[in-house]
Amino acid sequence: MSASAQDGEESIAAIASGEATLSTVVTALGLAGLADPLADCSYGPVTVFAPVDSAFAALPAETLGAALADPSGLLTQILLYHVVPGSLDAAAVVSSTSLTTAQGGTISVNGAVLNGDINIIATDITACNGIVHLIDGVLIPTLPETGVGSTSTTLALGALVLFGGSAMLVATRRRITV
Repeated sequence: MSASAQDGEESIAAIASGEATLSTVVTALGLAGLADPLADCSYGPVTVFAPVDSAFAALPAETLGAALADPSGLLTQILLYHVVPGSLDAAAVVSSTSLTTAQGGTISVNGAVLNGDINIIATDITACNGIVHLIDGVLIPTLPETGVGSTSTTLALGALVLFGGSAMLVATRRRITV
């Protein structure tokens, strides 16, 4: 992390882009159209729970198409579930029992553990538009209106890692040209 990132002078998007362990979430944010708001220092403040690349790699892979076919819907909902309005430092997070996300869902908090099994592994990375905490898992919201439960959503995100950013770009290009 650069000194300016520690001082909160860079945006959340700039910090994520500069962190090698966040390349998968950066790619996903771009596909969902969420990178630009997180790059704007006038946006927020928000708290972002950013899954590291190994978190995506640990997911079972099967249906990349579900998330990629709907980047402004399903993928966006999953990513917004990692964003909480307001700038919450580690002390505020661990003293909470639940957090309401920008997606509208709730994340349960038990100390440094989110939703029962996802650990906060790095905290208090300040940005001009909020704060970032790194997590070792992907938070999966329940999306009843889409018929997608946590298992199939998890599989879609797992495939995202298996095929990497280049496959996502190919899938996006196909979607545009169809």
